[in-house]
Amino acid sequence: QVQLVESGGGLVQPGGSLRLSCAVSGVIFDINRMGWYRQAPAKQRELVADISAGEITNYSDAVKGRFTISRDRAKNAVYLQMENLKPEDTAVYYCTVDLWARGSGQYSDYWGQGTQVIVSS
Repeated sequence: QVQLVESGGGLVQPGGSLRLSCAVSGVIFDINRMGWYRQAPAKQRELVADISAGEITNYSDAVKGRFTISRDRAKNAVYLQMENLKPEDTAVYYCTVDLWARGSGQYSDYWGQGTQVIVSS
């Protein structure tokens, strides 16, 4: 059974930093794309950043230059380093992974449970 477990959220002041982690467990044959989405209250879930199997990265305009996504193949993990945080970054952050699990026969998207980030003074 595949599980994604996020950590690293919390309360931070504007201008501060946080590092989100997402660890993937289970019997996995291959991991393709990994990414982070966020959902603020009363707003739709939006892409923050993603990283391909070839480590090509993509960022939303709102976070470009402040956030950095990375992945660790050996640990089946994806990270989001967030710098110069702003109040508008407040949201629940979700990791998502496109992977091939044992017995599935195909790549499928899996989601974590979310981790809350609050940027406030």
